[in-house]
Amino acid sequence: MPSDDLAEKTEREHRPSPIDVHVGSRVRLRRTLLGMSQEKLGEALGLTFQQVQKYERGVNRIGASRLFDLARVLDVPIGFFFDDMPDAMGGQTALRARMGGFAEQQEGFEDDTLHKRETLELVRAYYRITEPSVRKRVFELIKSLAPTD
Repeated sequence: MPSDDLAEKTEREHRPSPIDVHVGSRVRLRRTLLGMSQEKLGEALGLTFQQVQKYERGVNRIGASRLFDLARVLDVPIGFFFDDMPDAMGGQTALRARMGGFAEQQEGFEDDTLHKRETLELVRAYYRITEPSVRKRVFELIKSLAPTD
């Protein structure tokens, strides 16, 4: 094998998988929505913040047991990490095609609303309201202000 081919193969092997990058970005999204730092998530998992950083960038692959722990700490179902995955990477449409139409459609987010800074700030502020009854009233207020479908 010529050295150029070997260098290219080595580079491909060290590039993060698109699926690992997607799962890592979902970890980061949920952590951010909760207002949790990488340090706090690392503490909850017995990891350093650098390890959490590598997971979030997709540099380190997340194993099944670690994914289970992440789901528990971040309070989401394991499927959350695979939501909104592009079809080219094996997203829901590709999965339904392989399953012959038997896979239930997951409720994903069709737009980029969750990734906007305004959404993140709103969710963080909402969860900083410590009194459950006040938080519920704020929630009902926001719902009442939005147009009905």
